[in-house]
Amino acid sequence: MSTLAVNGGKPIRTKLFPAYNTITDAEKKAALEVLDSGNLSQFLGCWMDDFFGGPKVREFEEKWSAMFGAKHTVSVNSNTSGLFAAVGAAGLGPGDEIIVSPYTMSASAICALVYGAVPVFADIQPDIFTLDPKSIEKCITPRTKAIMVVHIFGHPADMDPIMDIARKHNLIVIEDCAQAPLTTYKGRMVGTIGHIGVFSLNYHKHIHTGEGGMVTTNSDELAEKIQLIRNHGETSLKDKGMKDFTNMWGFNYRLTEVQAAIGITQMDRLEHYIAERIDNCEYMADKLAQFAGIIPPVVYDNCRHVYYQQPFTYDEKLVGVPRNLFISAVSAELPSAELRESTGNLIGAGYVEPLYLQPLYQTRLGTKCSFNCPRYEGDVSYNKGICPVAEDMHYKKLFTHEYMRPPMTRADLDDVVHAFEKVYEHRFELLD
Repeated sequence: MSTLAVNGGKPIRTKLFPAYNTITDAEKKAALEVLDSGNLSQFLGCWMDDFFGGPKVREFEEKWSAMFGAKHTVSVNSNTSGLFAAVGAAGLGPGDEIIVSPYTMSASAICALVYGAVPVFADIQPDIFTLDPKSIEKCITPRTKAIMVVHIFGHPADMDPIMDIARKHNLIVIEDCAQAPLTTYKGRMVGTIGHIGVFSLNYHKHIHTGEGGMVTTNSDELAEKIQLIRNHGETSLKDKGMKDFTNMWGFNYRLTEVQAAIGITQMDRLEHYIAERIDNCEYMADKLAQFAGIIPPVVYDNCRHVYYQQPFTYDEKLVGVPRNLFISAVSAELPSAELRESTGNLIGAGYVEPLYLQPLYQTRLGTKCSFNCPRYEGDVSYNKGICPVAEDMHYKKLFTHEYMRPPMTRADLDDVVHAFEKVYEHRFELLD
C-alpha cells in the first residue's frame, strides 16, 4: 500500500460515512399529531392527576416498563436528570459516600455532589471495563450508602457479586444504563437488577428523543420519590401525605409530549438497531483479530453486549508502536460521518480521562459541601494511581470505535479494515 495518510499519503477513504439517523416518517407523523393537538406538555407541579404528565408521557412509560420488565418507569428530560433523581431517592446527603466508576461520563459521579455526598472511585475490570467487585469491596466504609454501576459501552457489569456486596452492607445499587438498552446479564435485563436503573435518550444513543431519559425501579417507594423529585415535589408533600422528606425538594426534569411520542415510535425499532450493531461488531472483531496486539472485546457467557461503542485493547509490545500513534494513523485514513462532521472521526484512543483527575476533584473547590462538609468524616483520595486499571486502559491500552452504527454496510466496514491493514503494514514508519 501507499504512504500513510498521516505522513502525507492518500487516505483509504474520503467520502463521509453514512449518518446514524433513527428519525423516520413514523416519528414525524407522531410528533405532528402531538403538535396538532396543541398539548405539548400536561405536567402540573401540584398533587393532582396531571402531576404524572400527559397521555403520551404515560404511554411511553408503560411501554418502557413492558419492554424492560420493570414495575415502574419514570420518564425524565435526560439521563443526567435521572441519575440526580435516583441519588436523591436513595436518600444520599452530606457525610455519605457513593462508590462510582472513574471511567464513565462525568454525570455518573457528579450526581453525588448535587446532594452533598462524596464520590469514591473504585477501579474497573480490565476485560469489560465496568466496576470491579473486588475494588468495590475495598472502598466500602461506614459512610457508604450506595453503588453507582455503569454498564459502559453496552456490556453489563458483573452484577451478581455486586449485588451480594450490596446486600451484605445494606447498600442501594443504581445502574447507569445510558449505553446499555436491552443489555442482559445472565438472562436479566440491566436496569432491573439493582434498585434503580437509568437510561439515556440523548441524540447519539441507540434510540433517542433529542434529549431524554427513563428511570426504572421495582420499588413503589423509590418510584414515588423519583416522581416527586422530577416534578417540584415540595409542593405535593402535604397533599400526598409524605412522611419522609429526605431530598424531597423537586426539580423540573419533565419530558414533553412530543419527545414521548417520538420515543414510543422509536422503541419499535430498538431491537432491530441493536441486532445490526451486534452483527457489525462481530464482523469487525473477526477482521481485526488478525492483527497481533489488537484484541477484540470480551462478552461474558449468557450476557448481551449492545455496543454503544466497540472497545478493543491494544498491546504495544506486540504491535511495536504506541497506541496513540497507531490510532491517530488509522483515523487519518478515514473521514468522519454525515451529521458528525464537526465532532471528528469515529475512532479514538482511550475513552475519558479518569474522572478523579478532573480539576473539580483535584482542587475540591467546586462545592462547599461534599468532601468539604463538616459532617464528612472520611478522607477520600483522588490521587493519580488510585485506579491503576482505569489509568492503564485510558493512557495505553483501550481504543474504541463507532463504525458499527446502522446503516453501515459491509463495504463501509471493509474500508475501516483496510485502514487498519495499511497502518499495520507501515506501522514502524510512525516511529520516525
